[in-house]
Amino acid sequence: MTDQSSTQASVTDDIVLADGVDDEPAEHNRRLFEGRFGLIIASCATIYAAFHMLALNGVSLSGMTGIDLPFLPQFPLETWNFRIIHIAGALALGFLVFASHSFSRSDDAVARSKLFSLLGVILLVPTFIAGATAISFFNLINSGTLPEMGGLTTWAAFPGTEIYQTEVTWFGTPLLIASFGAIVLGWFERSSRASFVVGDIVLALCAIVVAIYFVSIYGTAARNSVGTTFVPIGVAFAATAGAALIMELTRRVAGLALVIITGVFLLYTFTAHLLPGILAVTKAYSWQRFFGHVYSDAGILGPTTAVSSTYIILFIIFAAFLQASKVGDYFVNFAFAAAGRARGGPAKVAIFASGLMGMINGTSAGNVVATGSLTIPLMKKVGYHKKTAGAIEAAASTGGQIMPPIMGAGAFIMAEVTGIPYQDIAIAAIIPAVLYFVSIYFMVDFEAAKLGMRGMREDELPKFNKLVKQVYLFIPIIILIAALFMGYSVIRAGTLATMAAAVVSWLPPIFTRLFGWSPLGASPMGLRSIAKAFELAGVMSIQIIAVCACAGIIVGVISLTGVGARFSSLLLDLAGVSQLLALFFAMCIAILLGMGMPTTAAYAVAASVVAPGLVQLGIPTLTAHFFVFYFAVLSAITPPVALASYAAAGISGSNPMETSMASFKIGIAAFIVPFMFFYSSAILMQGEWFIVLKAAATAIFGVFLLSAGVQGWFFGARAAWFMRFGIVLAALFMISGGLVTDVIGLALFAGLYFVQKFLAPPADAQIAVKGLD
Repeated sequence: MTDQSSTQASVTDDIVLADGVDDEPAEHNRRLFEGRFGLIIASCATIYAAFHMLALNGVSLSGMTGIDLPFLPQFPLETWNFRIIHIAGALALGFLVFASHSFSRSDDAVARSKLFSLLGVILLVPTFIAGATAISFFNLINSGTLPEMGGLTTWAAFPGTEIYQTEVTWFGTPLLIASFGAIVLGWFERSSRASFVVGDIVLALCAIVVAIYFVSIYGTAARNSVGTTFVPIGVAFAATAGAALIMELTRRVAGLALVIITGVFLLYTFTAHLLPGILAVTKAYSWQRFFGHVYSDAGILGPTTAVSSTYIILFIIFAAFLQASKVGDYFVNFAFAAAGRARGGPAKVAIFASGLMGMINGTSAGNVVATGSLTIPLMKKVGYHKKTAGAIEAAASTGGQIMPPIMGAGAFIMAEVTGIPYQDIAIAAIIPAVLYFVSIYFMVDFEAAKLGMRGMREDELPKFNKLVKQVYLFIPIIILIAALFMGYSVIRAGTLATMAAAVVSWLPPIFTRLFGWSPLGASPMGLRSIAKAFELAGVMSIQIIAVCACAGIIVGVISLTGVGARFSSLLLDLAGVSQLLALFFAMCIAILLGMGMPTTAAYAVAASVVAPGLVQLGIPTLTAHFFVFYFAVLSAITPPVALASYAAAGISGSNPMETSMASFKIGIAAFIVPFMFFYSSAILMQGEWFIVLKAAATAIFGVFLLSAGVQGWFFGARAAWFMRFGIVLAALFMISGGLVTDVIGLALFAGLYFVQKFLAPPADAQIAVKGLD
């Protein structure tokens, strides 16, 4: 990746600013394997991603080959089994790929500690004992020797029975020893970046053992006891180990924030009976009941994993194929060609490029890393302060989460939770996304105008007429949108778009053969490239799957304790005083829950705690969930914990807190947009077309005025403080959406325009107050 112009090695001497945007970043704790280890990981990741693509499209290898072997997937899989395998595969792959600690250059030569490696080998013993016991349970259940009840095999794991004793002695206890022992061992065991440590192998095997047990037991009548005091003790053991593994992997791939919040919810579960007020429960929960509840469709296997195992991983595969087609490089170069000449050009490029990349990237911080490494140095080059450059990139990258048609992963969870078709959610997101990016554009433009910045020169930019020859790279996204609105399911539309990404890579040689010239583009995707794309997807999916599973633990706590319903009653009480106060309180909770967390987890938790209360206020379901989703996204640029801003500060070299404050200021208009949903549902495409157009037009004008007031730049000149106050007031009237308020806002704007143009008060003007002497 470069931060300055370079010349493409071709006879045309095309300027290529973005080269490597699609390259996969190596996280600070990610292992970089070579040789046979690299082949093993690549094969596992490829199989994992391809398994999901086959499963989601109902392709059975056993049916295709006619060979009925246990390792060939047969579809459709039972829903819970599919989700269990989905999580187990991500855990096993994640522990092998992501180390427990960060690497530095000196770690490449780190010698393996013999003592800790020996402890890891010792932990393999209880792992194999638990695994052998789980396999024996599987064989026993499938032997046909156990009695049946209602067509289901019974699993008599009651105290005093032989099965109960076996679950405790030979399965649960060894599994917990191995799991928690290996997690602790990970804090001390070290190796080079190109090799495994024994403790991580133990964790990967424990994840597989947990899956074997759950697939076996949940196929019996014992599944009906989930969430009750009669749940088998082995389920509680397996769920405890599984939850610990999920939290440990989440720590490795997403940091401590979500793990700490999950830990607080877990602590609350077992202390809720001691707490006062709305947090209290009438009776304490036992360890067995809670963990027997949490690894079910009310918790870890619930909506968050349902989405990660279907829509999210499918679109991660789609994103991987797009990366193989070099579409990210094209998006950024296209944005430079289109907007680079404008004043403050690189900042406006960041807005367009990050919006486009955000559709296929899925994370705010990841988007910052992908595009910011190019745009931030160029913003600094044309005159932006380093904190402002980082803030602009953070704010623009965050907006990618609400950009249709893909909208990151949160929108898929919204569709799953609300039951609203994804197509309707994507349509509803159009105007909010436009308002978000328009507000940032105005903020950036007014900042550039105040500082007298220039755009980039013609000889510094890619040639637009050359990039037109690569416009075919938009075809997969066009096919995705067309398929969605033609009525295809999200899974089928995503599959067609993925196939299109592979097909378009073959257009350059076809054009060469037919017409004698070739559009610029990537080399054709053969079997090796397709396998590489699946490998990339398998590794890319680890973080989001871990995050969704960890969020599922929180959802399980909320569903068991009913704390979400009690928060809803609190919102109702506040609404009795003021609905605006209730909405403000809901905004604060959504942002606080989202701080330091990926958007997906932030929305999943807030949707369980906040959204039901908003619905009870009488707010439509779509509006309530969009309100929560929008603020969950904005938490990435909200101080004091702003992940996207921190990532941008690392690239720009600025202070993280200063950068997060600057990104908050740049995105300030976006914090008002969700309140517009409440006052005008037309913003979400609800209502007649002329009402929707009016609401969109007045909202955009209101955002323009708000940006002018915040930046203090009004029609070509700096604005005095009282002018800025009036501009912000006019903006709020325009944004509210009513006819009367629009008229008041326009009248106020007309007066301010007259004062600015004809009276032209200086920026440091004061209002004289007489008579105080």
